[in-house]
Amino acid sequence: MTAADVAAVPLSDLDHRAQLRRAVIASTVGTTIEWYDFLLYGQMAAIVFAKLYFPSSDPLTGTLQAFAVFAVGFLARPIGAAIFGHYGDRIGRKAALIATLLLTGLSTFLVGCVPTYEQIGIWGAVVLVVLRFIQGIGVGGEWGGSVLLSMEWARTSKNHGLIAAWPQFGGPAGFFLANLAILGFSQLSGDQFLSWGWRVPFLLSIVMVAIGLWIRLGILETPIFRQVIAEERVSRTPVVEVFKRQPEEVFLTAFARMGQMAPVFVYIAFIFPYGTQVVHLSRDFILVGLQIAAFLSFFTIPLSGYLSDRLGRKQVYIFGAVATGLFGFAYFAMVDTAIPVLVILAMLITTAFHDMMWGPLAALTAEVFTPRLRYSGASIGFQLAAVFAGGPAPLIATALLAATGSGYVIALYIFGCAVVSVVATALLPNLRDRDFARDHI
Repeated sequence: MTAADVAAVPLSDLDHRAQLRRAVIASTVGTTIEWYDFLLYGQMAAIVFAKLYFPSSDPLTGTLQAFAVFAVGFLARPIGAAIFGHYGDRIGRKAALIATLLLTGLSTFLVGCVPTYEQIGIWGAVVLVVLRFIQGIGVGGEWGGSVLLSMEWARTSKNHGLIAAWPQFGGPAGFFLANLAILGFSQLSGDQFLSWGWRVPFLLSIVMVAIGLWIRLGILETPIFRQVIAEERVSRTPVVEVFKRQPEEVFLTAFARMGQMAPVFVYIAFIFPYGTQVVHLSRDFILVGLQIAAFLSFFTIPLSGYLSDRLGRKQVYIFGAVATGLFGFAYFAMVDTAIPVLVILAMLITTAFHDMMWGPLAALTAEVFTPRLRYSGASIGFQLAAVFAGGPAPLIATALLAATGSGYVIALYIFGCAVVSVVATALLPNLRDRDFARDHI
């Protein structure tokens, strides 16, 4: 059945509700798999890759090199957003999402097969860079489609914050699974973790892809996109048009993420070299602490999405940004004590403040773009932040640590990112009550 045929199929209220549930489940499971793939790489970059692919460097330099490879995936994400945004606005959300799932999952599986420096020299790192770039393209196209697949099945905008928070839930769920896999195979493989144990979590990605593909193939295209097709409003070049018609929204949504994206990769990736080399915490302790914090997100993300429906997207988001910016100094003070309870408490608090931004972010971003350009606009705005906020964050934090030896300078960097977020979010149009299904430009 073509997209045009689907546009003509009426659905009963019961069928519509069933499709909404399936779309939310498909989006959440899909983003969980995608983020598992993407964040697993980030964790392994901090734990394993410096030793296996840059063995001739000292620990801090090796960490910088591993995080540079990690950053490549972020450079690729806006490219993926543009590619899949184009097709998502041209042929549909569902088709684009199936392609992103396959691209990310297969590249992640292949990471688990890459020979080390000892086996093929520098070519191991080169292959890692290529696979990370492909992985980044897939993840870059995934987020926008997952969010729209959920939001565009909703009949009204009253619960957009909560509905769109479920695909956001896939972030910590994927992170939880990635950490669980690392922790489990770290224990199982013991001294052989650097030999083969680290590869298994990457190889398991192929199983998760098969599950996600089966779920996504069973859903229909969204009613709003079907309406765009029926009314012949499909843009010929959505990426070009969104930059012509809504450039402010694209860049403001990117800068609004600064205080969310940069700090979170300090807290979940940079914490490994900082915690093990500076504070002398064990790798497994940090993994357990991050697992506890990720579990907290299972509650705080839906809650913050719900609060954004009641109090306003911008209000909840700005509160999270301010709290994140201010707490960074206390975070490093608590981690520096090396007292387990205080370290885990610091992780929990930063997670809660981060989730006050992450939960409402999807609805906040998607609602500012017109339907026929929404996949492109929301995806590109969301993923542009990866270039200047997400990817460089562990690199910047590592460089600041090398230059000053202090975590408080990194906290100052987090504070600056939060200020950018607050200003950009305040400048975004407040369009929560506008008709989400109708073009406004």
